[in-house]
Amino acid sequence: MAIDDEKLEDVKKEFQIDPDILRATAGAMRYDMRLGLEGDTGSTLKMLKSYTHLPSGDETGEFVAVDFGATNVRAMLIHLLGHGQYEVVRKVSEPLAKPGEYDYTDEASSAEDMFDFVAGLVDKAIDGDHETEYKLGHTFSFPSDQADINDARLIAWTKEFKTKGVEGQNVNELLADALKRAGAANVKPCAVINDTVAALLAAAYLHENTYIGSIYATGFNDCYLEPYAGKAEQPMVINMETGGFYKVIPNRYDIMLDEASEAPGEQRLEKMVSGRYMGWLYGLAISDIIGKEGDFGFTSIDISNIVSDESDDRHEAVRILSEHTGMSFSTADADKLQDLGLVVIRRSAKLAAMSWAGIIWHLEGEQGEIRHQHIAVDGSVYRKMPRVKEEAAQALYELLGDDADKVDIIPADGGSCLGAALAAAMI
Repeated sequence: MAIDDEKLEDVKKEFQIDPDILRATAGAMRYDMRLGLEGDTGSTLKMLKSYTHLPSGDETGEFVAVDFGATNVRAMLIHLLGHGQYEVVRKVSEPLAKPGEYDYTDEASSAEDMFDFVAGLVDKAIDGDHETEYKLGHTFSFPSDQADINDARLIAWTKEFKTKGVEGQNVNELLADALKRAGAANVKPCAVINDTVAALLAAAYLHENTYIGSIYATGFNDCYLEPYAGKAEQPMVINMETGGFYKVIPNRYDIMLDEASEAPGEQRLEKMVSGRYMGWLYGLAISDIIGKEGDFGFTSIDISNIVSDESDDRHEAVRILSEHTGMSFSTADADKLQDLGLVVIRRSAKLAAMSWAGIIWHLEGEQGEIRHQHIAVDGSVYRKMPRVKEEAAQALYELLGDDADKVDIIPADGGSCLGAALAAAMI
Protein backbone atom coordinates (compact mmCIF):
# COMPACT_ATOMS: atom_id res chain seq x y z
CA MET A 1 0.00 0.00 0.00
CA ALA A 2 1.06 3.63 -0.37
CA ILE A 3 1.04 5.79 2.75
CA ASP A 4 -0.96 9.02 2.35
CA ASP A 5 1.68 11.68 3.09
CA GLU A 6 -0.85 14.30 4.10
CA LYS A 7 -2.54 11.94 6.53
CA LEU A 8 0.83 10.89 7.93
CA GLU A 9 1.82 14.51 8.61
CA ASP A 10 -1.50 15.18 10.34
CA VAL A 11 -0.96 12.19 12.62
CA LYS A 12 2.65 13.14 13.38
CA LYS A 13 1.53 16.63 14.39
CA GLU A 14 -0.62 15.03 17.11
CA PHE A 15 2.57 13.93 18.86
CA GLN A 16 4.43 17.23 18.55
CA ILE A 17 4.70 19.50 21.59
CA ASP A 18 5.26 23.23 21.26
CA PRO A 19 8.24 24.34 23.42
CA ASP A 20 6.08 26.92 25.20
CA ILE A 21 3.52 24.25 26.10
CA LEU A 22 6.32 21.96 27.31
CA ARG A 23 7.61 24.74 29.60
CA ALA A 24 4.09 25.48 30.85
CA THR A 25 3.61 21.78 31.64
CA ALA A 26 6.87 21.70 33.62
CA GLY A 27 5.60 24.73 35.51
CA ALA A 28 2.36 22.88 36.27
CA MET A 29 4.42 19.94 37.53
CA ARG A 30 6.30 22.27 39.86
CA TYR A 31 3.00 23.75 41.11
CA ASP A 32 1.52 20.30 41.81
CA MET A 33 4.67 19.31 43.68
CA ARG A 34 4.17 22.22 46.05
CA LEU A 35 0.47 21.44 46.49
CA GLY A 36 1.24 17.77 47.15
CA LEU A 37 3.84 18.59 49.77
CA GLU A 38 1.32 20.80 51.54
CA GLY A 39 -1.24 17.99 51.51
CA ASP A 40 -3.56 19.76 49.08
CA THR A 41 -5.90 17.27 47.42
CA GLY A 42 -5.83 19.39 44.26
CA SER A 43 -2.42 17.99 43.38
CA THR A 44 -2.22 15.17 40.85
CA LEU A 45 1.08 14.02 42.41
CA LYS A 46 1.04 11.81 45.51
CA MET A 47 4.39 13.15 46.89
CA LEU A 48 4.91 10.15 49.19
CA LYS A 49 7.46 10.12 51.99
CA SER A 50 10.17 7.49 51.67
CA TYR A 51 11.49 8.06 55.24
CA THR A 52 15.05 7.98 53.97
CA HIS A 53 17.61 10.56 52.92
CA LEU A 54 20.58 10.28 50.56
CA PRO A 55 23.70 8.28 51.45
CA SER A 56 26.91 10.11 52.24
CA GLY A 57 29.02 7.73 50.14
CA ASP A 58 30.88 6.58 53.26
CA GLU A 59 28.50 3.77 54.28
CA THR A 60 30.31 0.50 55.05
CA GLY A 61 29.50 -3.05 56.10
CA GLU A 62 27.70 -6.12 54.77
CA PHE A 63 23.96 -5.88 54.14
CA VAL A 64 21.31 -8.13 52.64
CA ALA A 65 19.18 -6.68 49.83
CA VAL A 66 15.96 -8.00 48.33
CA ASP A 67 14.54 -6.70 45.05
CA PHE A 68 10.86 -7.65 44.81
CA GLY A 69 9.20 -5.77 41.99
CA ALA A 70 8.22 -8.33 39.41
CA THR A 71 7.95 -12.06 38.96
CA ASN A 72 11.75 -12.42 39.28
CA VAL A 73 12.96 -11.86 42.85
CA ARG A 74 16.60 -11.13 43.61
CA ALA A 75 18.47 -11.42 46.92
CA MET A 76 22.04 -10.23 47.40
CA LEU A 77 24.69 -9.95 50.06
CA ILE A 78 26.38 -6.62 49.37
CA HIS A 79 29.57 -5.32 50.97
CA LEU A 80 29.62 -1.53 51.11
CA LEU A 81 33.23 -0.38 51.11
CA GLY A 82 32.72 3.36 51.56
CA HIS A 83 33.91 6.10 49.21
CA GLY A 84 31.14 5.08 46.82
CA GLN A 85 32.57 1.59 46.42
CA TYR A 86 30.85 -1.77 46.90
CA GLU A 87 31.01 -5.42 45.90
CA VAL A 88 28.35 -8.05 45.49
CA VAL A 89 29.45 -10.95 47.68
CA ARG A 90 26.68 -13.28 46.55
CA LYS A 91 23.49 -12.99 44.50
CA VAL A 92 20.52 -15.27 43.97
CA SER A 93 17.65 -14.80 41.54
CA GLU A 94 14.59 -16.97 40.98
CA PRO A 95 11.14 -16.47 39.41
CA LEU A 96 8.07 -16.55 41.62
CA ALA A 97 6.40 -18.80 39.07
CA LYS A 98 7.67 -21.77 37.04
CA PRO A 99 5.08 -23.35 34.72
CA GLY A 100 4.26 -26.87 35.82
CA GLU A 101 6.17 -26.52 39.08
CA TYR A 102 4.85 -23.64 41.21
CA ASP A 103 3.26 -20.21 41.06
CA TYR A 104 3.48 -18.02 44.15
CA THR A 105 1.71 -15.16 42.35
CA ASP A 106 -1.51 -17.16 41.92
CA GLU A 107 -4.57 -16.73 44.13
CA ALA A 108 -4.12 -20.33 45.30
CA SER A 109 -0.89 -19.25 47.03
CA SER A 110 -0.74 -17.57 50.43
CA ALA A 111 1.41 -14.79 51.87
CA GLU A 112 3.26 -17.47 53.84
CA ASP A 113 4.01 -19.45 50.66
CA MET A 114 5.30 -16.38 48.87
CA PHE A 115 7.49 -15.00 51.63
CA ASP A 116 8.85 -18.43 52.56
CA PHE A 117 10.10 -18.56 48.96
CA VAL A 118 11.72 -15.12 49.32
CA ALA A 119 13.26 -16.08 52.67
CA GLY A 120 14.75 -19.14 50.98
CA LEU A 121 16.51 -16.88 48.48
CA VAL A 122 17.84 -14.72 51.31
CA ASP A 123 19.16 -17.84 53.05
CA LYS A 124 21.05 -18.76 49.88
CA ALA A 125 22.43 -15.21 49.59
CA ILE A 126 23.92 -15.45 53.09
CA ASP A 127 25.10 -19.00 52.33
CA GLY A 128 23.19 -20.43 55.29
CA ASP A 129 25.00 -18.22 57.82
CA HIS A 130 22.60 -18.12 60.77
CA GLU A 131 25.04 -16.50 63.21
CA THR A 132 26.07 -13.14 61.74
CA GLU A 133 23.64 -10.30 62.33
CA TYR A 134 22.56 -8.73 59.03
CA LYS A 135 20.33 -5.77 58.31
CA LEU A 136 18.11 -6.26 55.28
CA GLY A 137 16.88 -3.60 52.87
CA HIS A 138 13.86 -4.40 50.72
CA THR A 139 12.94 -2.81 47.40
CA PHE A 140 9.22 -3.54 47.11
CA SER A 141 7.78 -2.01 43.95
CA PHE A 142 4.03 -2.28 44.43
CA PRO A 143 1.56 0.39 45.61
CA SER A 144 2.04 0.68 49.36
CA ASP A 145 0.91 2.82 52.25
CA GLN A 146 4.09 3.66 54.14
CA ALA A 147 4.14 4.87 57.75
CA ASP A 148 7.93 4.75 58.32
CA ILE A 149 11.06 3.29 56.75
CA ASN A 150 10.16 -0.24 57.89
CA ASP A 151 6.37 -0.17 57.61
CA ALA A 152 5.00 -0.43 54.08
CA ARG A 153 1.62 -2.09 53.65
CA LEU A 154 0.54 -3.34 50.24
CA ILE A 155 -2.51 -1.38 49.06
CA ALA A 156 -3.36 -3.63 46.13
CA TRP A 157 -1.48 -6.05 43.93
CA THR A 158 -0.63 -4.99 40.37
CA LYS A 159 1.21 -6.78 37.54
CA GLU A 160 -1.29 -9.67 37.62
CA PHE A 161 -0.29 -10.79 41.14
CA LYS A 162 -3.15 -12.42 43.08
CA THR A 163 -1.48 -13.96 46.14
CA LYS A 164 -3.83 -14.00 49.12
CA GLY A 165 -3.12 -12.49 52.52
CA VAL A 166 -0.61 -9.82 51.48
CA GLU A 167 -2.81 -6.80 50.77
CA GLY A 168 -3.03 -4.55 53.82
CA GLN A 169 -0.09 -6.28 55.52
CA ASN A 170 3.34 -4.94 56.49
CA VAL A 171 5.53 -6.67 53.89
CA ASN A 172 8.68 -6.51 56.01
CA GLU A 173 6.86 -8.19 58.91
CA LEU A 174 5.78 -10.94 56.52
CA LEU A 175 9.39 -11.33 55.42
CA ALA A 176 10.73 -11.27 58.99
CA ASP A 177 8.31 -14.03 60.01
CA ALA A 178 9.37 -16.10 57.00
CA LEU A 179 13.05 -15.64 57.85
CA LYS A 180 12.37 -16.95 61.35
CA ARG A 181 10.66 -20.01 59.89
CA ALA A 182 13.73 -20.51 57.66
CA GLY A 183 16.04 -20.40 60.67
CA ALA A 184 17.49 -17.07 59.52
CA ALA A 185 16.21 -14.85 62.32
CA ASN A 186 19.65 -13.23 62.36
CA VAL A 187 18.60 -11.33 59.21
CA LYS A 188 16.56 -8.29 60.27
CA PRO A 189 14.42 -6.49 57.67
CA CYS A 190 14.71 -2.83 58.63
CA ALA A 191 13.98 -0.75 55.51
CA VAL A 192 11.55 -0.91 52.61
CA ILE A 193 11.62 1.43 49.60
CA ASN A 194 10.34 1.44 46.03
CA ASP A 195 12.46 0.99 42.91
CA THR A 196 12.61 4.69 42.02
CA VAL A 197 13.95 5.59 45.46
CA ALA A 198 16.41 2.67 45.25
CA ALA A 199 17.74 3.94 41.92
CA LEU A 200 18.36 7.39 43.41
CA LEU A 201 20.09 6.04 46.53
CA ALA A 202 22.37 3.81 44.46
CA ALA A 203 23.33 6.61 42.08
CA ALA A 204 23.86 9.12 44.91
CA TYR A 205 26.25 6.66 46.60
CA LEU A 206 28.31 6.44 43.42
CA HIS A 207 28.04 10.06 42.25
CA GLU A 208 27.96 13.20 44.36
CA ASN A 209 25.36 15.87 43.58
CA THR A 210 22.67 13.42 42.52
CA TYR A 211 19.28 14.60 43.79
CA ILE A 212 16.77 13.24 41.25
CA GLY A 213 16.00 9.62 40.35
CA SER A 214 13.74 8.29 37.63
CA ILE A 215 12.43 4.94 36.41
CA TYR A 216 11.77 5.08 32.67
CA ALA A 217 10.67 1.61 31.70
CA THR A 218 7.37 -0.28 31.54
CA GLY A 219 6.17 2.39 33.96
CA PHE A 220 7.37 5.91 34.68
CA ASN A 221 8.11 7.60 38.00
CA ASP A 222 10.39 10.17 39.63
CA CYS A 223 11.73 10.85 43.10
CA TYR A 224 14.02 13.54 44.51
CA LEU A 225 15.59 14.81 47.72
CA GLU A 226 13.20 17.32 49.28
CA PRO A 227 15.26 19.64 51.49
CA TYR A 228 12.67 21.36 53.62
CA ALA A 229 9.03 21.68 52.62
CA GLY A 230 5.62 20.39 53.59
CA LYS A 231 5.50 16.65 54.23
CA ALA A 232 9.30 16.39 54.40
CA GLU A 233 9.89 17.76 57.89
CA GLN A 234 13.58 16.95 57.41
CA PRO A 235 15.56 16.32 54.22
CA MET A 236 13.90 13.26 52.75
CA VAL A 237 13.50 11.49 49.42
CA ILE A 238 9.99 12.03 48.08
CA ASN A 239 8.41 9.43 45.78
CA MET A 240 6.29 11.56 43.46
CA GLU A 241 4.30 8.85 41.63
CA THR A 242 4.79 11.03 38.57
CA GLY A 243 2.89 8.69 36.28
CA GLY A 244 -0.34 10.03 37.74
CA PHE A 245 0.41 13.64 36.76
CA TYR A 246 -2.69 14.85 34.95
CA LYS A 247 -1.91 18.39 33.78
CA VAL A 248 -0.56 17.40 30.40
CA ILE A 249 -2.51 17.75 27.16
CA PRO A 250 -3.45 14.41 25.56
CA ASN A 251 -3.89 13.94 21.83
CA ARG A 252 -6.74 11.94 20.34
CA TYR A 253 -4.77 8.69 20.45
CA ASP A 254 -4.02 9.21 24.15
CA ILE A 255 -7.75 9.64 24.75
CA MET A 256 -8.57 6.49 22.77
CA LEU A 257 -5.96 4.51 24.69
CA ASP A 258 -7.13 5.82 28.06
CA GLU A 259 -10.76 4.94 27.34
CA ALA A 260 -9.75 1.38 26.41
CA SER A 261 -7.29 0.92 29.29
CA GLU A 262 -7.84 -1.00 32.53
CA ALA A 263 -8.03 2.24 34.54
CA PRO A 264 -9.56 5.09 32.49
CA GLY A 265 -8.73 8.53 33.84
CA GLU A 266 -5.67 7.35 35.76
CA GLN A 267 -1.91 7.53 35.12
CA ARG A 268 -2.18 10.09 32.31
CA LEU A 269 1.52 10.95 32.09
CA GLU A 270 2.57 7.31 32.34
CA LYS A 271 0.24 6.43 29.46
CA MET A 272 1.96 9.08 27.32
CA VAL A 273 5.55 8.21 28.27
CA SER A 274 6.15 4.64 29.41
CA GLY A 275 7.12 1.52 27.54
CA ARG A 276 3.91 -0.25 28.43
CA TYR A 277 1.88 2.16 26.28
CA MET A 278 4.21 3.38 23.50
CA GLY A 279 3.44 0.46 21.20
CA TRP A 280 -0.27 0.82 21.81
CA LEU A 281 -0.17 4.51 20.84
CA TYR A 282 1.91 3.69 17.77
CA GLY A 283 -0.63 1.08 16.68
CA LEU A 284 -3.56 3.45 17.12
CA ALA A 285 -1.77 6.06 15.00
CA ILE A 286 -1.00 3.52 12.26
CA SER A 287 -4.63 2.41 12.32
CA ASP A 288 -5.66 5.97 11.51
CA ILE A 289 -3.11 6.25 8.69
CA ILE A 290 -3.95 2.99 6.93
CA GLY A 291 -7.70 3.15 7.59
CA LYS A 292 -7.92 -0.21 9.33
CA GLU A 293 -9.32 -0.50 12.85
CA GLY A 294 -7.25 -1.89 15.72
CA ASP A 295 -4.17 -1.15 17.79
CA PHE A 296 -2.45 -4.23 16.29
CA GLY A 297 -0.62 -5.27 19.46
CA PHE A 298 2.61 -3.34 18.85
CA THR A 299 5.01 -3.22 21.80
CA SER A 300 7.78 -0.80 22.69
CA ILE A 301 10.23 -3.49 21.53
CA ASP A 302 8.50 -3.48 18.13
CA ILE A 303 8.92 0.30 17.85
CA SER A 304 12.57 -0.02 18.83
CA ASN A 305 13.19 -2.69 16.17
CA ILE A 306 11.30 -0.78 13.48
CA VAL A 307 13.10 2.49 14.14
CA SER A 308 16.55 0.92 14.41
CA ASP A 309 16.30 -1.00 11.11
CA GLU A 310 18.96 0.56 8.85
CA SER A 311 18.93 -2.10 6.14
CA ASP A 312 18.53 -0.87 2.57
CA ASP A 313 15.16 -2.54 2.09
CA ARG A 314 13.98 -2.07 5.70
CA HIS A 315 13.18 -5.78 5.76
CA GLU A 316 12.83 -6.04 9.55
CA ALA A 317 10.59 -2.99 9.76
CA VAL A 318 8.47 -4.29 6.88
CA ARG A 319 8.22 -7.72 8.51
CA ILE A 320 7.04 -6.32 11.87
CA LEU A 321 4.58 -3.91 10.30
CA SER A 322 3.10 -6.59 8.04
CA GLU A 323 2.97 -9.17 10.82
CA HIS A 324 0.99 -6.89 13.11
CA THR A 325 -1.35 -5.27 10.60
CA GLY A 326 -1.83 -8.07 8.07
CA MET A 327 -0.99 -5.63 5.25
CA SER A 328 1.90 -5.29 2.83
CA PHE A 329 4.34 -2.38 3.03
CA SER A 330 7.02 -1.12 0.68
CA THR A 331 10.42 0.13 1.75
CA ALA A 332 9.11 3.68 1.27
CA ASP A 333 6.13 2.90 3.52
CA ALA A 334 8.45 1.49 6.17
CA ASP A 335 10.60 4.65 6.03
CA LYS A 336 7.54 6.78 6.70
CA LEU A 337 6.35 4.60 9.57
CA GLN A 338 9.85 4.68 11.03
CA ASP A 339 9.46 8.45 11.15
CA LEU A 340 6.16 8.01 12.94
CA GLY A 341 7.88 5.80 15.51
CA LEU A 342 10.52 8.46 16.06
CA VAL A 343 7.83 11.08 16.68
CA VAL A 344 6.21 8.86 19.34
CA ILE A 345 9.62 8.29 20.94
CA ARG A 346 10.49 11.99 20.82
CA ARG A 347 7.32 13.00 22.62
CA SER A 348 7.89 10.38 25.30
CA ALA A 349 11.43 11.65 25.92
CA LYS A 350 10.33 15.29 25.98
CA LEU A 351 7.66 14.58 28.58
CA ALA A 352 10.13 12.63 30.72
CA ALA A 353 12.54 15.58 30.57
CA MET A 354 9.65 17.93 31.36
CA SER A 355 9.15 16.15 34.69
CA TRP A 356 12.86 16.45 35.52
CA ALA A 357 12.86 20.15 34.69
CA GLY A 358 9.79 20.64 36.89
CA ILE A 359 11.69 19.07 39.81
CA ILE A 360 14.75 21.23 39.16
CA TRP A 361 12.61 24.37 39.09
CA HIS A 362 11.00 23.31 42.34
CA LEU A 363 14.39 22.79 43.98
CA GLU A 364 16.20 25.78 42.56
CA GLY A 365 13.44 28.20 41.67
CA GLU A 366 12.55 28.87 38.04
CA GLN A 367 14.58 32.08 38.12
CA GLY A 368 17.16 30.80 40.61
CA GLU A 369 20.66 29.41 40.20
CA ILE A 370 20.68 25.80 39.01
CA ARG A 371 23.41 23.70 40.63
CA HIS A 372 25.66 21.26 38.80
CA GLN A 373 23.91 17.95 39.32
CA HIS A 374 23.08 14.48 38.01
CA ILE A 375 19.72 12.93 37.22
CA ALA A 376 19.87 9.16 37.71
CA VAL A 377 17.67 7.22 35.27
CA ASP A 378 17.06 3.49 35.26
CA GLY A 379 14.82 1.45 33.02
CA SER A 380 14.63 -0.41 29.74
CA VAL A 381 13.12 2.45 27.71
CA TYR A 382 15.92 4.83 28.67
CA ARG A 383 18.62 2.20 28.17
CA LYS A 384 17.42 0.57 24.96
CA MET A 385 14.94 2.70 23.01
CA PRO A 386 16.58 4.47 20.04
CA ARG A 387 16.90 8.26 20.34
CA VAL A 388 15.48 8.50 23.87
CA LYS A 389 18.72 9.69 25.50
CA GLU A 390 19.41 12.26 22.81
CA GLU A 391 15.83 13.56 22.70
CA ALA A 392 15.61 13.85 26.50
CA ALA A 393 18.88 15.79 26.62
CA GLN A 394 17.70 18.11 23.85
CA ALA A 395 14.41 18.71 25.68
CA LEU A 396 16.31 19.78 28.80
CA TYR A 397 18.00 22.47 26.69
CA GLU A 398 14.60 23.62 25.45
CA LEU A 399 13.42 23.86 29.05
CA LEU A 400 16.50 25.03 30.95
CA GLY A 401 18.44 26.89 28.27
CA ASP A 402 22.18 27.12 28.89
CA ASP A 403 21.65 25.87 32.45
CA ALA A 404 21.14 22.43 30.95
CA ASP A 405 24.96 22.32 30.69
CA LYS A 406 24.93 21.89 34.47
CA VAL A 407 22.70 18.81 34.38
CA ASP A 408 23.99 15.37 33.46
CA ILE A 409 21.65 12.43 32.92
CA ILE A 410 23.41 9.31 34.17
CA PRO A 411 22.37 5.64 34.06
CA ALA A 412 21.32 4.01 37.33
CA ASP A 413 21.37 0.47 35.98
CA GLY A 414 20.50 -2.27 38.44
CA GLY A 415 20.23 0.05 41.42
CA SER A 416 17.38 -1.77 43.16
CA CYS A 417 19.54 -4.04 45.32
CA LEU A 418 22.32 -1.52 45.99
CA GLY A 419 19.70 1.07 46.91
CA ALA A 420 18.01 -1.38 49.28
CA ALA A 421 21.33 -2.16 50.98
CA LEU A 422 22.02 1.55 51.39
CA ALA A 423 18.57 2.16 52.88
CA ALA A 424 19.38 -0.48 55.51
CA ALA A 425 22.87 0.96 56.08
CA MET A 426 21.49 4.41 56.86
CA ILE A 427 19.24 3.15 59.67
